[in-house]
Amino acid sequence: MLSWNDILILLPEIYLVAAVCVLLLMDVFIREEQRNATHWLAIAITAITGFLVVTGQPPQGLSAFGGMFVRDRVSEILSLFALISVLLVFVFSRPYLKDRKLWHGEFYVLTLFAVLGVMFLVSAGSLITIYLGLELLTLSSYALVAFNRDSRMSSEAAIKYFVLGALASGSLLYGMSMVYGATGTLDLAHLHATVAQTDMPNLLRFGLIFMIVGIAFKLGAAPFHMWLPDVYQGAPTATVTFVASASKLAAFGMAYRLLSAFGPGDLLHQWQLMLAILAVLSLVIGNLVAIVQTNIKRLLAYSTIAHMGYLLLGLVNASPSGYAAAMFYAISYALMSTVAFGVIMAMSRAGFECEEIDDFKGLNERSRWMAFLMMLAMFSLAGVPPLFGFFAKLLILKAAVDAGMMWLAIVAIVAAIVGLYYYLRVVKVMYFDKPVEGVEIKPQGDLPMRWMLSLNALALLALGLYWGPLFTWCQQAFAG
Repeated sequence: MLSWNDILILLPEIYLVAAVCVLLLMDVFIREEQRNATHWLAIAITAITGFLVVTGQPPQGLSAFGGMFVRDRVSEILSLFALISVLLVFVFSRPYLKDRKLWHGEFYVLTLFAVLGVMFLVSAGSLITIYLGLELLTLSSYALVAFNRDSRMSSEAAIKYFVLGALASGSLLYGMSMVYGATGTLDLAHLHATVAQTDMPNLLRFGLIFMIVGIAFKLGAAPFHMWLPDVYQGAPTATVTFVASASKLAAFGMAYRLLSAFGPGDLLHQWQLMLAILAVLSLVIGNLVAIVQTNIKRLLAYSTIAHMGYLLLGLVNASPSGYAAAMFYAISYALMSTVAFGVIMAMSRAGFECEEIDDFKGLNERSRWMAFLMMLAMFSLAGVPPLFGFFAKLLILKAAVDAGMMWLAIVAIVAAIVGLYYYLRVVKVMYFDKPVEGVEIKPQGDLPMRWMLSLNALALLALGLYWGPLFTWCQQAFAG
């Protein structure tokens, strides 16, 4: 039976649904020259939702709808940073979408529905809620990838994403059905208690394998990464920025909710080994294939695969400290990727996408500030101190060592050294190569975009110098 307490716990999500419906209706009746109203209203909706998430957070975890929805510190942090990522996407994308005549209200509506899926996913207390949030996120993402209907590459990327995403969702759902058949429960808390107290049949192990396949696909971990480079290259850069930031936070939240239900016990050691193998494959494939890329969006796609390998190292630890390190890493990657793709959008214009690495040749001579911001993003992604990405990698490596997997930490260190090459290559092109003749590269973004992009990039330096409070917040989320 619905109670007032249930409504209060879901207040941010209820507000977001209502506000998006109002935004959709309003967009139907406004004229094209009034599109600014849709833009600023979408930003206001995102900011207010973030405010409700923070101010409405109870001192201890609460559940609603019979445990199907959980409001705790984990959901608060992930939802907040997903909303921050969406806010950045909205500010960065306006000049980019206007230049390509893609500045429609549907972009804001689909993105807000996608972030609603993220919020349900990271707050899931049941297998049903996980699947509901996942499908809300992925269906909106498919439409966003295909948003540029005049682009064959965009349509091709959307079809690949849809087909492979359907297979992954089917695998996840099939695994959930086997888990339900073995345990008789869909509730994650009951599932955790059942797994801890009884010997589980092989059916449960079989179901767990299919669920890990679904998790690996959503993370973009190898060998389930086939969709990611094509989507990054073919989709509009505004969409890619969302996929690279908020959706990765959602994937971590889904992985944590599902995997934490399968420990402690024999199953814990089995899925730890599976995740370790996925981590090694992601680190090796992502870093090696990124070296030969000439398209910067494909380079960042393979970079994402490698970074998801690092994130898996924290999940392998399977302890509060390991989960905190993985969450910290997911947040750092989301903020780093928004800077990298934000600079790409700022340097692009109608008829020139600025997607090839050679397009950045001599950027320092044309725009010193944009070159500096891109350098901060590349160095942070590479893990160069004292930037945010360095401490995120350091904590992830510590989690792997604490889990007794020194060999995994060594593989990750070697992979990080290999990864330095292609990040430094972008910096070298910007600062030491001459500009390509006939190619004019200069920032195209408006003033709000430049300010927000600058703040986003400088935050990588600030959080690198003062990362302690954020990591403490992540630790407190898993302390209970």
